[in-house]
Amino acid sequence: MRFFVSGIISVIFLNILWIPPVHAQSYGLGFYSHEVVQDKRTILNLGISNVAAKDNLEVSFDLSFIPNRQIYFGYMLRLVGDDKQNIDLVYDNQYNTKHFKIIIGEKLSKISFNIDDKQLFDNWSKLKIFIDFKNNKLTVSAGKASYSEVGVHLKQSANYKLLFGANAYRQYQTTDLPPFKLRDVKVAQQDKLLSWWPLNEWQGDIVRETVNQNNGTVSNPLWIKARHRNWQMEKEFSIAGDASLAFDPATETIYMITADSLLSYSVNKISPLKSEVYKTGRQQLIPGDQALFNNGKLYYLFIDQKVIATYNIRDRQWDKSFKNMPQETNTGHLNKFFCKADTSVYTIGGYGQLVYKDSVKRYNVNTGAWQEIKTNGDVFTPRYMAGLGASAAGDTVYVIGGYGSASGQQIVNPRNLYDVMRFIPATKTFKKLFSINVKNEDFVFANSLIINNKSKTYYGLIFPQHKFNSNLQLIKGSLDKPTYQLVGDTIPYLFHDARAYADIYYCPHSNKFLTVTLFKDKEQTRIKVYSLLSPPEPLDSPALSEAGNNYILWIGGLFVAGLCVAVVVIVYRRKSKVQPPPLVTKAVTEPLPHNTEQTGLPIEPDHDNRVNNNKNAIFLFGDLQLFTPDGHEITKYFTPLLKELFLVILLYSVKLGRGVSSEKLNEILWFDKSEKSARNNRSVNIAKLKPLLDKMGNCHLSKDTGYWKIEIDYNQIMVDYHNYLNIVSNKSKLNKQKIIQLTHITQRGNFLSNIEYEWLDAFKSEVSNEIIDSYIQFAGSVEIADDAEFLIKLANDIFYFDPVNEDAMILKCKALSYLGKHSLAKNTFENFSKEYKVIYGEGFERDFHSILE
Repeated sequence: MRFFVSGIISVIFLNILWIPPVHAQSYGLGFYSHEVVQDKRTILNLGISNVAAKDNLEVSFDLSFIPNRQIYFGYMLRLVGDDKQNIDLVYDNQYNTKHFKIIIGEKLSKISFNIDDKQLFDNWSKLKIFIDFKNNKLTVSAGKASYSEVGVHLKQSANYKLLFGANAYRQYQTTDLPPFKLRDVKVAQQDKLLSWWPLNEWQGDIVRETVNQNNGTVSNPLWIKARHRNWQMEKEFSIAGDASLAFDPATETIYMITADSLLSYSVNKISPLKSEVYKTGRQQLIPGDQALFNNGKLYYLFIDQKVIATYNIRDRQWDKSFKNMPQETNTGHLNKFFCKADTSVYTIGGYGQLVYKDSVKRYNVNTGAWQEIKTNGDVFTPRYMAGLGASAAGDTVYVIGGYGSASGQQIVNPRNLYDVMRFIPATKTFKKLFSINVKNEDFVFANSLIINNKSKTYYGLIFPQHKFNSNLQLIKGSLDKPTYQLVGDTIPYLFHDARAYADIYYCPHSNKFLTVTLFKDKEQTRIKVYSLLSPPEPLDSPALSEAGNNYILWIGGLFVAGLCVAVVVIVYRRKSKVQPPPLVTKAVTEPLPHNTEQTGLPIEPDHDNRVNNNKNAIFLFGDLQLFTPDGHEITKYFTPLLKELFLVILLYSVKLGRGVSSEKLNEILWFDKSEKSARNNRSVNIAKLKPLLDKMGNCHLSKDTGYWKIEIDYNQIMVDYHNYLNIVSNKSKLNKQKIIQLTHITQRGNFLSNIEYEWLDAFKSEVSNEIIDSYIQFAGSVEIADDAEFLIKLANDIFYFDPVNEDAMILKCKALSYLGKHSLAKNTFENFSKEYKVIYGEGFERDFHSILE
């Protein structure tokens, strides 16, 4: 008995330790809202049946809003009982009103309330809707506050639909919803839990219910857990010449120094990318040089000449200008930091002229004096490509890894370094703490480390420097012991020494990591910005719920109690050995309109296709939209005739490459005019079109070849139709990433969906057919057993263009059947058959069983 009790106590203790797991906050479902077209908004459909009709009912869930969106308006929950009464939770964004409101039937109730913005956007709020049938009373609680109304004529029901976000359910359908996050949806009655949907999935369209396996469905999900595992591309663009990076954690802004202007990318702004031209004129940059930010100023480091140019962000002026500088730096991939104690910029290490550096230099920003520091303590091996992280004040610095040699000479035994060095500026002392244990392939570090002094840990990006097509991998390491852990998935990274650079930053307010990569290609630098929510999920983390973990521990505890002898040993062996295989994330990519290498990201709308994030873009899928380099939409300035003229020339330019003749323009637009009148009309409208295109930059109208043509620099202007043609033009090279890119393009809607011209029908028909053919051809190259869930999504994408596509129906039914979802497969077939009969006026000739053979 004594052993049994001790076993139970042990397992209870272990459960107490296990209840708040490290990543307990890293789950939930995000809802796509007004930033995407209606068909791509998130739908969550849950249901519960056989409810005791006379008993009180409680629905609860955790809610949070997604920041940095333009529109917050619409339905969050429609609770429908037996299809005869709806209780709705809505968010009204009107000024000077309480935003959260309850609707019962077709009337606004008296219940309305607000949640503090900081709580609403930065944390989770617990909401409960309590239905008291006996007293005809409805109560809503948000946190500690409660709001009630009596006499609301509540109708008792046995079956309920919980429709979160958008929905297409009978008369309750809606596409208006705010951008929010949801988790832990629970339904209880008389203190008994009837259903619990944690919403802790990584991927897929099935929502697991833990009490009675009463699973729900979701369309267009944004799984929060995946955003803690998978890097998301925020932005990709190119600039002329070289670029250097700096970061301001207070405003969460990345600064990109270019020759003629300062680009800034702020994660907490609706239009994040901004460009400001220097008032002091062009600034010569040196390939491989670096910059840093401090106290409203940027410091551009000309290390070889021991000079720093300071840029005042508010005044938009450099204090120094340089001419006839060398074509490359002699101290590439050095590390740098700012020390507040002596108001100085420090640099450590670097490489140039076949020599690795071990020098520490200091620049006092007040006096402008340079000094080479003579260091004490342990030997700092000459190196470059190390990771450096400093405390907030810059009084304690850690330098980890790199590549170098003891002598500093590249010719004498260069190697990867894995020592963890601590540097104290006040004492000028290096101390080697330990060397990290390398698990597999050799690696070096991106420039920065994120240091957490409280937990004595760091985050850094590593990559194998011996590969051109390399990958960045985030690691979490300890500052006390030589261990580290891989967290998050990989980021594709082209590495070619001085032509490439990567850095990582942490946003303390948004609670996310940012990675920026630079690659100099000829006379341009390609810049990519990625984000990952914190805390990042380990690559080897099991996909178990908290309940599942506790269940294993309880079984382990009973087993321990039964054996009696080895309680502690067996419990710990179970903890270490009973590890389910890591979840294999579907290789789907979130916003990668130009990058075919990235995999492992959740399916989200392409950021280059989001209206509120666009700069220098032309969209033809969905609504026609043109955005200038500073993010202004100019579509409204096009008259109907100018719009048609623009589209004729653009489509013939992009599709055929040569443009369109004057005769063809007359035939399409001025067929009812005389030749002279048509010529005059054409000249007048061409003159109106040119200045509008000039606003786009890198885009102009020409007739150099005898044809009217819109010349576009596709490296500067994103044209979704051009990207689409690049994908579908060679179907023999279709792969999963290209198919995902194609889906991101079409998510805005059908090609020029709101524009109808007779001449345009051929283009529209060709686009739809090419997209469907591309999807079907790719599907034919994939075995259902290899990626059934992705093929289901592919079939849904085909249905978007052709609701009675037989190949898509068969593909989806077979994939669902393979996954054991036979009822869903049967429903798919039945819905297809009904739609087929409506369109063609006759029944579909095959039966369900024959299509599965």
